[in-house]
Amino acid sequence: MGRRIWDKWTGTEYPAGGVRPLPTTELREALLALNHRNVPFNVRHGRPEEKADLVADCEIPQVRLTLKTRMRLVPAKREVLVLEERWEPSPDSGRQYGRGGSKVYRQWEFRRGADGRRHKVETLRFDTRDVRDPLRTTVLRAGWTWRAVLFRY
Repeated sequence: MGRRIWDKWTGTEYPAGGVRPLPTTELREALLALNHRNVPFNVRHGRPEEKADLVADCEIPQVRLTLKTRMRLVPAKREVLVLEERWEPSPDSGRQYGRGGSKVYRQWEFRRGADGRRHKVETLRFDTRDVRDPLRTTVLRAGWTWRAVLFRY
């Protein structure tokens, strides 16, 4: 499989040409600064058992969804290795684990409209890209490569 096809399949993205890479400390500060914006997640320093420099946590209790994006900074290559994990309800009333990809979660309920008829109304919509996109944009604007990891971390 060619490199470009592999990169597209894994979700690897490169910064725009001519962007000067920021030092590691500035990239780390830029990612942590996302906490002060209106984003549905919290970026924190990773714990040793997580094998990550930074971790973005996101909880959506209405749909019992937990997202964790682990980021390992590789200064020598100016790239961020990213492992996206999610825990969501499974059909057998437990929780199932998944990695990568994007998914939209929705909740609906029926309400009476002005015409007196019942209408299906969306009460919750959450897209996992709402977590990934601000992180990825920050990394790319810093001149670093966003490299998704699928099989090992």
